Amino acid sequence: MIGAFITHIQAEKRFSALTVRNYRHDIESFAAWCASNTGIPLDKFDFTKVTTEDIREWIIYRMEHCELGAASMNRELSSLRSFYRYLRTHGEMTQDIFGRISALKTARKLPSFVPETRMEPLLENIRTESKTDDLVEQRNALIIALFYSCGIRLAELQGMRFGNISADRATLHIRGKGDKHRIIPILPELSERIERYMGLLRGLDISTSAEAPLIVSPQGEPLSRSTIQRVVKAKLSEANVQGKKSPHILRHTFATHLLNKDADMRDIQELMGHSSLKTTQCYTHNSIAQLQEVYRRAHPHK
Repeated sequence: MIGAFITHIQAEKRFSALTVRNYRHDIESFAAWCASNTGIPLDKFDFTKVTTEDIREWIIYRMEHCELGAASMNRELSSLRSFYRYLRTHGEMTQDIFGRISALKTARKLPSFVPETRMEPLLENIRTESKTDDLVEQRNALIIALFYSCGIRLAELQGMRFGNISADRATLHIRGKGDKHRIIPILPELSERIERYMGLLRGLDISTSAEAPLIVSPQGEPLSRSTIQRVVKAKLSEANVQGKKSPHILRHTFATHLLNKDADMRDIQELMGHSSLKTTQCYTHNSIAQLQEVYRRAHPHK
């Protein structure tokens, strides 16, 4: 059952490799817990015998014994909910055991971002680095520039090929979540940075063909997620950025800075690849918070 479902979300739903991995892990972990909880050998466990009460017990177990937060619990529930919807759709079972299971309430958190005053020194540093003949320095500078200038996701950068960049270096073609496509303009400075980087790769006899990975090691191998994360963390630390340091923070920064410069909300939605405007609207809270701080510091009747 799991194998057929995984094939379904890979081939038909076109879920990302990371999402597929998470779904498989969540479903297999649930099966292992159910089997252990009932004393049934795992190879004899039957998903169709699970009840709503089993789901509720599992939620309690995960949150109390594994200290899982509401957001993480909801993600695992989403995996199982999709799996059981698939089983019903394919006639494996008729009862909707998730019909009376609601998502757990989570505290609303504002997306973190890097203030413009902190981004300026970072951008100046990568401008300097991108003028060197060191491939790693140029590549690392390009990683930061792509996240901040284009608002792309980590998985999107990791999977990017030279063919995603238009021949005139003016646009970036992205295939995002759910196989949704979007086009992002490339600023002239970023376009020049890409050209210099490609020149270094060719000098080292590393392929820049349409199918070749964009972000690579000096040996021409694509970088792992963890390596890209380490690069971002190191660069943000060098710029004395406080708080969480991750590629997603730069994506949030991209959206927040656009909004602060009066960009239209729907344009930001399109650039970010959000399915719903509601997702994009979370960035308005950051701008309101910024306005409130300005008001608090500057208003004579504060």
